[in-house]
Amino acid sequence: MSKSGVSVNPECISTYNELKLGKSIKYIIYRLSDDYKEIVVEHSSTENDWEDFQEKLLNAKASHKGKEGKGPRYAVYDFQYELEGGEGTRNKIVFISWSPDEGTLVFPRMTYASSKEALKNALPGLAAEVQANRDDEIEYETILKDVSKGRR
Repeated sequence: MSKSGVSVNPECISTYNELKLGKSIKYIIYRLSDDYKEIVVEHSSTENDWEDFQEKLLNAKASHKGKEGKGPRYAVYDFQYELEGGEGTRNKIVFISWSPDEGTLVFPRMTYASSKEALKNALPGLAAEVQANRDDEIEYETILKDVSKGRR
């Protein structure tokens, strides 16, 4: 359980294990339940389509007390990239915390921030973490730079 009292739904872990071990799922998007008490799976996909993934994050919504704004999200992406100089291909499981700077309601933003560690701790084997607050921070090339820094 997180500092905010939010718990992690078991489906979050089982879906992550499918991504990590089964390699059939390429990405998972997590959200907080409508009552802000539990982290749940919002969407998972077997398609390696960064644009579709990015669009889902950019269009996410959150509401609180009758108001709606941009929605923070957590995501895990099985990121594959080529090493420079033809040294081969690498895969890294990347944890992305998406919390737009503009247009996000305060309560959802704070609850996501204080609940992130609970989800991360439930997902062993994450190779990289990205905190994104602006649209350009979830561009493929931006993530690639962050992920490929520590060549493993």
